[in-house]
Amino acid sequence: MSSLTEARVSEVRAFNRFYTKVIGVLQAGMLDSPYSLTEVRVLFELAHAEPMETGELRALLDLDAGYLSRILTRFDADGLIRRERSAADARKQVVRLTPKGSATFADLDRRSAELIERLLSGLPEADQGRLVGSMATIRSLLAGGQAGPEPYVIRPPRTGDLGWVVQRHGELYSREYGWGTDFERTVAGIVSGLDFTKDAGWIAESGGERVGCVFYVREDGEQAKLRMLLVEPSARGRGIGRRLVEECLRHARADGRKRITLWTRDCLASARRIYEAAGFRLETEEPGTENGVAVTEQWWTLDL
Repeated sequence: MSSLTEARVSEVRAFNRFYTKVIGVLQAGMLDSPYSLTEVRVLFELAHAEPMETGELRALLDLDAGYLSRILTRFDADGLIRRERSAADARKQVVRLTPKGSATFADLDRRSAELIERLLSGLPEADQGRLVGSMATIRSLLAGGQAGPEPYVIRPPRTGDLGWVVQRHGELYSREYGWGTDFERTVAGIVSGLDFTKDAGWIAESGGERVGCVFYVREDGEQAKLRMLLVEPSARGRGIGRRLVEECLRHARADGRKRITLWTRDCLASARRIYEAAGFRLETEEPGTENGVAVTEQWWTLDL
């Protein structure tokens, strides 16, 4: 090994030691939980691609079959997963998170985001950008052009998110459909009416940037409304919209709603396909206008 190579190897190893300490992976359990880094990663994959065949999960994470089996057995005992035979091939086993498993992952995901947020908050804005950009460079170089789809997380709203929701609705729908500031004011009115003692929301984040959102508004004892689904153009085609809608519906069922409705427009074809796939049915529609542009207003309903 040349002296230059030896120095570079030493620098990479020093970085590894430093960063593993910073993010706390040397502890017995990740994020003050009883689960290891590998176990939390398994939960992450199940939360973002469930249900999943065990063979797919093993290949995705490059885990030894026996090691993965022990992890799943522990999760099963803890009530975090449900295992069943694949409907397509009875020789294969399918794994999905239980409601307890989803809640456990959501709590770990929240704590992870808070840890990274604290880490970033100690840096000036320019240095935050340098850090995130450098991390993206590391991933790109080491992936060797073989990187899969950019990972994303679904998390609850934080300070600053609601302003982003209004801004991006205004900008995107003005650019893509010609709707003006009146539509942005409509979105601002919906946001200002949110009451997070009974309503809820989710933000999709990828590469440290917001890429999508959806909100849940409780209307009465039986009904709720899905509102403000949005996915950034750069993040479309990755299943983010579907995951956001699934999260909203899961919450609605847990909240005891019997029905969920939504308002959309017929030109939003991609969103409509997501709604139809989730089981929503068109209830009624009528002509309307937005900033002088003719639209067809639609109301969709799903019985839960």
